[in-house]
Amino acid sequence: MDQEKQRRLRSLPAVHEVISRLEHDEEFSPFLANEKQLPRLTQGVRQVLQKARENVNRNFTDSANSSWTSSLAEFEVSLWSWLKTQLLQELTHPETSLRRVINGTGVVLHTNCGRALLAPEVARFVAEQAERYSNLELNIETGERGSRYVHVEELLCHLTGAEAAMVVNNNAAAVLLMMNTFAQGKDVIVSRGELVEVGGSFRIPEVLKAGGAKLVEVGTTNKTWLRDYESAIGPETAVLLKVHTSNYRVEGFTHNVSGAELVELGAMRNLPVMEDLGSGSFFDGTTLGFPLEPTIQQTVKAGLSLVSFSGDKLLGGPQAGIIVGKQDFIKRLRANQLTRALRVDKLTLAALEGTLLLYKNGGLEDIPVWKMLSLPMDTLKAAASALREALQSNPAISVELKEDVSQVGGGAWPTVDLPTWVCAIRLKTRSAIELEKFLRLGPIAILARIHKDWVHIDVRTILVGDREDIVRRLGELV
Repeated sequence: MDQEKQRRLRSLPAVHEVISRLEHDEEFSPFLANEKQLPRLTQGVRQVLQKARENVNRNFTDSANSSWTSSLAEFEVSLWSWLKTQLLQELTHPETSLRRVINGTGVVLHTNCGRALLAPEVARFVAEQAERYSNLELNIETGERGSRYVHVEELLCHLTGAEAAMVVNNNAAAVLLMMNTFAQGKDVIVSRGELVEVGGSFRIPEVLKAGGAKLVEVGTTNKTWLRDYESAIGPETAVLLKVHTSNYRVEGFTHNVSGAELVELGAMRNLPVMEDLGSGSFFDGTTLGFPLEPTIQQTVKAGLSLVSFSGDKLLGGPQAGIIVGKQDFIKRLRANQLTRALRVDKLTLAALEGTLLLYKNGGLEDIPVWKMLSLPMDTLKAAASALREALQSNPAISVELKEDVSQVGGGAWPTVDLPTWVCAIRLKTRSAIELEKFLRLGPIAILARIHKDWVHIDVRTILVGDREDIVRRLGELV
């Protein structure tokens, strides 16, 4: 067996031999005719030949039923076709670090994959703003300099019921700015049960500290009462802060204080009340069977001084930290010198404006996040069946239709499992770990999840055109 493997390894051509043969192939003429493309072509050949060596070594170790372990003559015949296919994929892939990914995990707000998807019409609006000049900070009527925030403030006030609004680059920045503006060097009272750590190891206590505030913890992990806040108020208290617990829940013997209760206490003690709402949503998810969560509108209506939330989670827009609330408080935030360091660019504002307009003029079916979250089981089953049908002729794999669960992701409803249908795939000659890696390392990274000995592709997060790319990638196993 080792001798056969060595024969195949020795039969692999050298880099210059491959390039010489490509000179007679029309598919590669654009790369050979352009001197600037030659280094890329050479590097692509090296990478593909290295893949070939790895395939020979792996298949001789793990399997005796593969084209890589067939007769030497058959191997040499099929090798060139394989090399060409792999090389074209290498060369036609954009030379960028950011790449398209197919999300077959079923996690709708997948933080590693960019969280919320923009609606197609919003993406087109962003592209238009990217390649053209705009009135970002221009008052067209007067011809004088304007504010970039006016493009979304009216929409945010209309949708939330707030007096004023502004936007920074993410929700952590929003909390940082609020603390730096209103509590620098002073005390901020927060429930112990709300001192959360969110993605990337960012912790609320550290964010408050970075903003110059002094944290005062009250209550316990599972129970905090209004009297705990009241007894902690002192001459140095600047803000009563409520924080959404985001990606964790304490269940059972619990009690927490509502924003409305804190507003009443704040009014009596002349203290502002602010809330980090985390994901935040304009839509009441209980109508789709999700657990009760206060909407942005309900939170604002409770009378809080400031409310902050994310743009790229349940809102379904770009990464942004949105702050809404009382006019006087927003005015002071804008005057803070940190605001310039935390401001958003024209593309973020374009994506946010486009998304907010969908909420104003359309329905939830126009927001990709909510469209995915509300997909009925029969639609999911039909999509999974179509993928299975397209894969069943592939002799290298076994394919089954199975029920499973999706996740919301992005710190929203962490305890909720969404029933779904998946296409379960298993290699006949290799492990699920190897199949998952094979899918992930293709020209287009295909992300899936492993369950026991199967690789599950959840169709809830599969987009138009993804199915054909999945079928094409798995076809390379044949």
